[in-house]
Amino acid sequence: MKVQVPAQSDDGARVIKFTPRTLSTAPEHPKAARPNVATTGQVAGPPHGRAANEQDEFRHRMLTNLAAFVFTAGLTAAGIWLAISIAEMQKAQDCALAGHRNCAPLIPSRGGPM
Repeated sequence: MKVQVPAQSDDGARVIKFTPRTLSTAPEHPKAARPNVATTGQVAGPPHGRAANEQDEFRHRMLTNLAAFVFTAGLTAAGIWLAISIAEMQKAQDCALAGHRNCAPLIPSRGGPM
């Protein structure tokens, strides 16, 4: 009997050797790459140019978190209500299947005896 070797397909996969970075090959820090106002002649924006954008992102994140919390609280409340309703229905069915009469829960009236 012949030994069958599975066919290997070369779909462009290759192994790349990982070489860790050293301090000499590390990229420059983004703040060091900013142009100097004195050399470019342009007026620079505020020192924290992204502060307004970051505040907008923070506000959007907080609104999204609030919406997620409200949605989760609603689902939790619906789940609890459903579990209680199923339990009450199960009690009524068990009572009826046992042959008891008048298994419906009694609702007290507001008025006194007449």
